Amino acid sequence: MSKTPQAYGSHWPIICYIRSMASNGNILAIDIGGSHIKGNILNPKGEEQIKYSKLDTPGQATPAAVVQTVLQLVKNMPEYEKISVGFPGYVRNGIVFTAPNLGSQHWKQIDLGQMISDALRKPVRLVNDADQLGLGVVSGKGLELAVTLGTGVGTACLIDGILLPHLELAHHPIRKDEDYDDYVGEKAMKKEGKEKWNKRVARVLEILKTVFNYDRLYLGGGNASVLTIPLDDNIHLFTNEDGIKGGAKLWDLPDAHHISTSYPK
Repeated sequence: MSKTPQAYGSHWPIICYIRSMASNGNILAIDIGGSHIKGNILNPKGEEQIKYSKLDTPGQATPAAVVQTVLQLVKNMPEYEKISVGFPGYVRNGIVFTAPNLGSQHWKQIDLGQMISDALRKPVRLVNDADQLGLGVVSGKGLELAVTLGTGVGTACLIDGILLPHLELAHHPIRKDEDYDDYVGEKAMKKEGKEKWNKRVARVLEILKTVFNYDRLYLGGGNASVLTIPLDDNIHLFTNEDGIKGGAKLWDLPDAHHISTSYPK
């Protein structure tokens, strides 16, 4: 027999809040990065329900270690119905094929979506981290790119708000022995200095403009705050907080050949 409101006394408002969090479609949004793993609870509109939490990414970022860190991160969070995960590597249908900034030797065809679903007993959608952020910041009109400048370089491409299959542009060679990660990643900024790094970012932006002829480009990531170069009118800066809505919008998309839902087994 269920308890009456009177039986809970002064705790009844808290009980009501917890029950509402469990039944209104809230989403656990996780962002796995080279430095930190972050988590938050969103409502279906992408609005934050709590202040986001973060933990350091494990030094030996094996799949098992990453899942354990996720479990630790969310253990005191309110209830949620489903999970969105952004991961720094090539992902298709929840399966990780590469993770250059975590150690790709550990991440060869790892079904991380299924691992997290089994661990947390909830449905999971797992995509590239830039793809998830991009969903949260684009206008949904025309061809749009989202680019993140952090430990490495992340990219997402969307047409009318629909996420296109992920392209690992960061690993396309920009010079004979360097790809975009090598050229404008965090290590390059620390090695070359901020002035030279800004010039390199300007070159990358010119290449992207020539290749994609995009309607709008969105720049984010931890190192976007270091930018000093002038930006075209159709280039907009965003923060990770701006992109948090992507965790909710990911669930608005239909299952496709590159996006699918993992259910606990």
